[in-house]
Amino acid sequence: MYGVDFTKKKRVIVKVGSSTITHDATGNIDYTKLERLVRQLCDLRAQGKDVCLVSSGAIAVGRYAIGLKERPSDLATKQACASIGQAYLMSVYQKLFSEYNQRAGQILMTKKTMTDPESRENARNTFEQLFNLGVIPVVNENDTVATHEIQFGDNDSLSAIVAALVNADALILLSDIDGLYTDNPNTNPNAEFVPVVKDIDSVFEMASSDSTSNVGTGGMTAKLRAAQIATYSGADMVITNGTHIGNIHRIFENKDKGTLFTANKRDDVHILDLLED
Repeated sequence: MYGVDFTKKKRVIVKVGSSTITHDATGNIDYTKLERLVRQLCDLRAQGKDVCLVSSGAIAVGRYAIGLKERPSDLATKQACASIGQAYLMSVYQKLFSEYNQRAGQILMTKKTMTDPESRENARNTFEQLFNLGVIPVVNENDTVATHEIQFGDNDSLSAIVAALVNADALILLSDIDGLYTDNPNTNPNAEFVPVVKDIDSVFEMASSDSTSNVGTGGMTAKLRAAQIATYSGADMVITNGTHIGNIHRIFENKDKGTLFTANKRDDVHILDLLED
């Protein structure tokens, strides 16, 4: 993968967005994509890698369940949708993982999990024990209780924080775009694809805060912030198109699928300082 050997990665975080695992027309779960995703993750685990999934989708799935056509704007409705959707989404994940004889465990986090030293250490210990047991953690933000003060804001940042917490060496963001471009390719036909980024700080001007999705929360700005957190903590990160779930195994076969942000570990930067207030 652009000169980085992903076959040797030992601990992998995969983040999937709401738009990847739900149908555009209805907002309901795309069961075909979800099954393919689970199969890819189980195969990585079968190769001996530690695997963690950071999954969005709880609010979108809960919204569909109660018949809301638009993403709710008030906190109480969002949290109600998250409560309904998270339970259902996790039950689907458990069923699919069990078909491949793979165990999965749920971890729900807020920003306080990371800012409080004792909570952070407890979370790290939980992840480590799950990995030791061969379990794939399924992580989401705890939207049912999170307020503005303790929200990560998007699961791109959350996945990068998890990568930093567990010392992962690879983070894969499944997105609705092929990778990083010099401009928004949906509005600028002259936008050029960027295959490799070695200095994350030099490309922030390429970001657009616009999200093309009705169900997601993260635009390219959020993904570049995640890249900053991940690469500074020592992980290589790839943004790839989640429309093609097979891009996961292609990346770990060292096939160039997406934009690679190369690891640039920095001990002088506090990772939590990179999150938006």
